[in-house]
Amino acid sequence: MDGPTEALLLHRVRRAGRVCDVLLAGGRVVAVGDDLRAAATGLDPLGAVEVVDAGGAVLLPGLVDSHVHLTQWAAARRRVDVLAATSAAEAADLLARHAGPGTDLVLGHGYRDALWSGPAHRDVLDVRFPDRPVVVVSADLHAVWVNSPAAARFGVADPTGVLREGPAMELIAAAGDVGEATLDRWVAEATTVAAARGVTGVVDLEFAPIGTWSHRARPDVRIAAGVWPQWLEEAVAAGLRTGDAVPGAPDRVRVGPVKFVVDGSLGTRTAFCHDEYPSGGHGVLRIPLAELEPGLRRATSHGLTAAVHAIGDDAVRVALDGFEATGARGSVEHAQQVHPEDLPRFARLGVLASVQPRHAVDDRDAVARHWPRGAERAYPYAALRAAGAELRLGSDAPVAPLDPWDALASAVHRSLDEREPWRPDQHLPLDVALAAGCGGRRGVHVGDVADLTLVAVDPARAFADGGADALRRTEVLATVLGGEFTHRAGV
Repeated sequence: MDGPTEALLLHRVRRAGRVCDVLLAGGRVVAVGDDLRAAATGLDPLGAVEVVDAGGAVLLPGLVDSHVHLTQWAAARRRVDVLAATSAAEAADLLARHAGPGTDLVLGHGYRDALWSGPAHRDVLDVRFPDRPVVVVSADLHAVWVNSPAAARFGVADPTGVLREGPAMELIAAAGDVGEATLDRWVAEATTVAAARGVTGVVDLEFAPIGTWSHRARPDVRIAAGVWPQWLEEAVAAGLRTGDAVPGAPDRVRVGPVKFVVDGSLGTRTAFCHDEYPSGGHGVLRIPLAELEPGLRRATSHGLTAAVHAIGDDAVRVALDGFEATGARGSVEHAQQVHPEDLPRFARLGVLASVQPRHAVDDRDAVARHWPRGAERAYPYAALRAAGAELRLGSDAPVAPLDPWDALASAVHRSLDEREPWRPDQHLPLDVALAAGCGGRRGVHVGDVADLTLVAVDPARAFADGGADALRRTEVLATVLGGEFTHRAGV
C-alpha cells in the first residue's frame, strides 16, 4: 500500500440479535467478532483506527430508496404545500395564504384532485391571483395546473390550465428552473436530510441529463442517476453503462437505468388499465410495445438496464412483454395494478418489482373511486412476493416522503388513520420489507460494502411493541457510507 487506509471500528453493536464488534476498512466490512479493539489497533496496514462505542445500537445494512426524483424533492421542500386541499378552491386559498407578498412566480406542490368534487381549473386560481403567475404541480408529478398569467408566460394553450404527462413534465422543469447553483445547493441539502434517515443510496429518476451531476458537490448518499430516452443517445455515444462513474461527477454518482414511461398515474387517471375508468377511457398508453421494444434493445445492447414506469395492469403487461421480447434487465417501476397471470412473469424474466408502499396507503380511496373493477389487482405486494418476484422499496419522492421508515411501515401495515388496514392480505412480512428497503441486502456480513445504518431499536421489536407508527418514528443514530459517517447523532 502507498499509505495507511483509514479504518473504523464499531464497538458493541447489535447484529443479528447479539452484541459484537464490526471492523470497517477500505470501504468494506473486513471483520466481525466479539471484541476487535486489540486486533484493530494491531493491524499496522490499517494505520490509525477510529473506535466508536455504539452502546448496543442495532446495525443494519444501509437503506436504499429505489425510486426518487431528487431535484423535484429538493425543490418541493421549498414550494407551497397544498396536499391537504380537498378542493380546487381550498388549494387556491392555501396558495394565497402562504405565497407571501410580491409579483414573482408562485410555485405550489402536491394537489390531489382524484377525490375532488370539481376539477382543477385556471379560473379558480385567477380569482386569488389575477395578475401573479401561479404553477401548481400535482402530487404524482403527472399533471400541472396554472392560472392565466402563468399560461401566458409558459405558452399553455389548454383553456383549463391543466397539462398532463409529457407536456406537464416539461412545464414543471421550466417553471422550477431557479438556476444551477441554487438547485445544486438544494440537492446537496436534500441528500444530507436523506442520510439522517439512514439512507445510503437512491435511484434518481429525475427528468434531466445525468451530466447535471458534473457540477454538483459530493452527495451524502450514493446516486444511481437515471437516463431518460431523450438523452439515451448521448449516453451511448459516451460509452456509458449502468454502474459506470458519471464523467466529471463526484465519486458517489454512477450511471443508473434508462427510464421508460409506459403510462400515466392513478391520481391523474392516466394509468393504462384493462377496465374502463368510471369517467370513461382506459388511461394513456404513452409508449406502446412497438416503441418500447427498440428502446429496450438499444439500452440493453449498450450495457444499460431499464426502469420501466408502468402503473395500470395493461401497462405492466406491456412492460413485461417488452422485457420478454428483448431480454432486457431491470425493473418495473410502481406495478400498482397487475393481472394475476402476470405475477409470475417477474420472477421468470428476472425483472424487479420496484414499489412505493406509501402510495398504497395514500391511494386507497382513489382506488375505490377510479378502479372499482380492478381494486382486487391493486398494490399486490404479497402476491408478487408469493409468485417469486424480487421487490425493491422506494418513495417516488416528492410524491411521498423520502423516508425509508415510512415506506417500511406502509409495506407492513396499510393504514395512516383510524381505519382498518386496506387489503391486509397484501402486507409484507417485516423481514421481507426490510431487505427490499436495503436494496436486497439481508444483514451485515464480512466483505459487504460498508454502507450501514445504526438505529436505537431493532425494527422487529419496534413494530411488535408499537406497530407501524413506531417504525415510522425509528431513531437513526448514525449512517455510514463506504466506511465514512454521513450522519452521526447518537454514537
